[in-house]
Amino acid sequence: MSPPELRQHTRRTISAGQFHPLGANVRADGVNFALYSRDASDVFLLLFDGPDAPPTDVIRLPRRTRFVFHGFVHGIGPGQLYAFKVRGPFEPAHGLRFNEHKLVLDPYARAFSGKVHGGDSALLAYDPYSPARDLSLDTRDSSAAMPRCVVVDDRFDWQGDTPPDVPFEQLVIYEVHLKGFTAHPTSGVRQPGTYLGFIEKIPHLVELGVNAVELLPIQEYFVEDFLTQKGLTNYWGYNTLGFFAPESSYAWGKAPGAAVFELKSLVRELHRAKIEVILDVVYNHTAEGDERGPTLAFRGIDNRTYYLLTGSATEPQRHYMNYSGCGNSMNLADPAVIRLVMDSLRYWVEVMHVDGFRFDLASVLGRQEGTFRTAASFFDAISQDPVLSRVKLIAEPWDLATYQVGNFPVDWAEWNGRFRDTLRRFARGEPGLLRELGFRLTGSQDLYGDDGRTPYNSVNFVTCHDGFTLWDLVSYDHKHNDANGEQNRDGTNDNHSWNCGVEGETSDPGVNALRRQVAKNHVCHLLFSAGTPMLLGGDELLRTQRGNNNAYCQDNDLSWFDWSLRERNADFFRFVQKAVHFVRKYPVLSRRSHFSGRDQNMNQVPDLRWYGQNLDEPAWADPEARLLAYQLDGSEAELGAGDYFLFVILNADRQMRGVKLPPIDGHRWHRVIDTSLPDGPDFAEDGHEVLLVPQDEYLVSPHSTVVLLGCPR
Repeated sequence: MSPPELRQHTRRTISAGQFHPLGANVRADGVNFALYSRDASDVFLLLFDGPDAPPTDVIRLPRRTRFVFHGFVHGIGPGQLYAFKVRGPFEPAHGLRFNEHKLVLDPYARAFSGKVHGGDSALLAYDPYSPARDLSLDTRDSSAAMPRCVVVDDRFDWQGDTPPDVPFEQLVIYEVHLKGFTAHPTSGVRQPGTYLGFIEKIPHLVELGVNAVELLPIQEYFVEDFLTQKGLTNYWGYNTLGFFAPESSYAWGKAPGAAVFELKSLVRELHRAKIEVILDVVYNHTAEGDERGPTLAFRGIDNRTYYLLTGSATEPQRHYMNYSGCGNSMNLADPAVIRLVMDSLRYWVEVMHVDGFRFDLASVLGRQEGTFRTAASFFDAISQDPVLSRVKLIAEPWDLATYQVGNFPVDWAEWNGRFRDTLRRFARGEPGLLRELGFRLTGSQDLYGDDGRTPYNSVNFVTCHDGFTLWDLVSYDHKHNDANGEQNRDGTNDNHSWNCGVEGETSDPGVNALRRQVAKNHVCHLLFSAGTPMLLGGDELLRTQRGNNNAYCQDNDLSWFDWSLRERNADFFRFVQKAVHFVRKYPVLSRRSHFSGRDQNMNQVPDLRWYGQNLDEPAWADPEARLLAYQLDGSEAELGAGDYFLFVILNADRQMRGVKLPPIDGHRWHRVIDTSLPDGPDFAEDGHEVLLVPQDEYLVSPHSTVVLLGCPR
């Protein structure tokens, strides 16, 4: 049976409207709809009374201006459900994949009524059973498997909200999954796994001392069929479908568009607690995958504009370039795509009040003609934008084919993967790392020092969502990803982890004590290094994923926070808390400029001085050296300079070392931290640092970190 002909039927008053702004925008007497498509012949707007109802109206948008189809529908307003069907040529070999039988979502939609029903083959624009595969045409209507877009009213009571505007060099970032933060029954919140549930746990963040949360993707995403077929899901959400729409499943309310109100409430309350909101965003690819994937939005609206295409001489645009590893790559060289991304980013800043972004696989965004360029069009657009040029911009500086750590523009910070790898390798006792370690501890000047960049351009981390948690980092030598259903083939094998002698959980008190000690080392190395530190949420509780280093599909207690750990590991939480507050108190640890190694305030002490074991130079060239020490002059701090010195000793050796201490005129050394000591004495209370006797040497235990404070006599 052939499908019904797509034609207009409506009793509503329709006028031409405007071609800008794109999307659905509420006016006094109706809603303006505008959709960009360079190659379409007609665009039909469908209106719905409910998420599962048939369309009440099918409206052919009456005007086309600058490749934008637009029309104004009188008498409707916020809450109206809608979607599109787009007519145009179906020539997949040449990149044209229009199929008017497929319902497509507005790329500018600010909310969705729910999730796409994955697994329905009607979502495919081609016949999956045809020998021609993606070159064939499927004429089934996909509407039953699709959510609807929601017309959103942007009005909200922000109650005088203002951004915390924390200087970049003072940030302590907390990376966390919005749902996983409160989904576990032990969270004790009234609305677990939601935007509103997160609000109830803000006091935990305040107590910890962090001043920014980096939320894993909260833009509406699609769950891939291969996961649902295995009874799994896309827990992390790195498969974006709606670049303007907050994830609907994280809303407690069930009304269409509830996610918008609830997320705004969360942002407002985080700001009230002086905590910034950074969104992990995915603009390198979309949820539609390669040519075998579903038609959900971009593919059926303007495939040749939105995607980087490739192919053979006879089929030049049939396939998708896949720098993301997710089937496709967005065409950020096209002005319309840049506009989409820029409009999306500005929306999150201006309407949703977020403070910055972490860009997933950001090297893809800098590709032009297949090559990464620091001066790529997208980066130029950001730097010239009066809104986006002032927010926090953080790159994940790699993609499937390139590693660009240190190569992003001056106004971008970067996840420093070299910091992670070096500190992990050193902590487990690998030799020959001192010179590399020195660079990483002091702001990676070799990466961020020759083009106007600063230490805070380096976002330092030891753990993140992608990989082991901190406790697993010190408990497993190997990944254990069997729960993912891929025979443990997924996830990296290159973890640089150390199980401290036993693989996995153990009741051995000696092993567990060593693990806690090494975990404390990692905390110290991260927080006391020059740069912007990022903690993985849950590491302060010693959360475990039982050795799974790729829990992207585990929406269960493997990934969720077990809040009973807050009490069981209270001493470790206090250690991390003290470390965060220590960074805040001593500004020499939060530098805007790189160390020079020179005396710049005429007190005869350089801002940074390196030491070996005997007040000599570190054994930079010794391949077996595993000890490094350095002194910082607090009076050289740029903000809040004080009369103090810090002396830091890192010993990854299996042997105890006697380390000579530099004399400091008019001051005496006090012990602040020694990770080899039991919980409590390991981190002295503020104002109760332990005076050293004698003052000229400190015995440093194996696998430990020591921090000394030089105070005036």
